[in-house]
Amino acid sequence: MDIYLIRHTQAADAAGFCYGQTDVGLADSFPEDLQDVDDKLPDFSDGCRVISSPLTRCKQLAESLFDGVEVDARIQELYFGDWEGQRFDDIDAVALQHWMDNFATEKPPNGESFADLYQRSSEFWQDLISSDAEQLIIVTHAGVIRALLARVLNLPAASAFQFRIDPGSVHKLQHIDNYTYIDYLNL
Repeated sequence: MDIYLIRHTQAADAAGFCYGQTDVGLADSFPEDLQDVDDKLPDFSDGCRVISSPLTRCKQLAESLFDGVEVDARIQELYFGDWEGQRFDDIDAVALQHWMDNFATEKPPNGESFADLYQRSSEFWQDLISSDAEQLIIVTHAGVIRALLARVLNLPAASAFQFRIDPGSVHKLQHIDNYTYIDYLNL
């Protein structure tokens, strides 16, 4: 099965904000960004399955590209708890640095750790690869894509941030005979 991981395009007015599961929209450049993503994609079969995060920045992209989009909450971005929607400059610097130094295991206040995101995206992945679809398209967030790539490569969660995941990027995997190959990243 061919699996395409697509990160949402540029979010609107999000620079400097902690917006993991905060439902921000897409930038005014969305029509151009949409065309850029579409240009990176092959033609898909009629039986292609499309799954999106429920957050607007993913769902709008998915529904602009494909019909019959399914939604799955397990592929939402990291939940930053009390930090959601705050400017990074307004978050206690010591607490923020502690989290950044230990993001794989530490949680923002009332939020989740990257290990939590890794676990829920791994459960999603297990369901995904047991599907009989020939082509799967997943429209999601950078954190989820990093977690899925780390899982496929059996990397520790803390290594996931070594993957650069640009807005509007496409990543292709192939799952064949219980093994996953990476065809390309960050197209």
